[in-house]
Amino acid sequence: MIKNGTRLQSQVCDTQVIVVRSADSLGDLRAGGAPMVPIGEEVSSEFTLDPAFSDGNLMGKRYVDENGAEVLVTKAGKGTLSVGTTPLTIKEAKPLPASD
Repeated sequence: MIKNGTRLQSQVCDTQVIVVRSADSLGDLRAGGAPMVPIGEEVSSEFTLDPAFSDGNLMGKRYVDENGAEVLVTKAGKGTLSVGTTPLTIKEAKPLPASD
């Protein structure tokens, strides 16, 4: 299981993330269709950017899945973040309460 605070990088683009809230589903976290690996680990040349997962991601945004897992993009890239073949969604900001 991937722990909170783990930093991961894509094998097919520039994407880097840090795990904010871990869940079992993150064991299959991908960017651009290829599995993500810990930063500093050897990147495999056998993977290429999957055109179906090339919408990119935004630096500084948090992405979540339906299991509650959450990652923060620390370096944007061309690959779409996904768990398996299910794309992650951008976490929406919670509205602040009215102060009148």
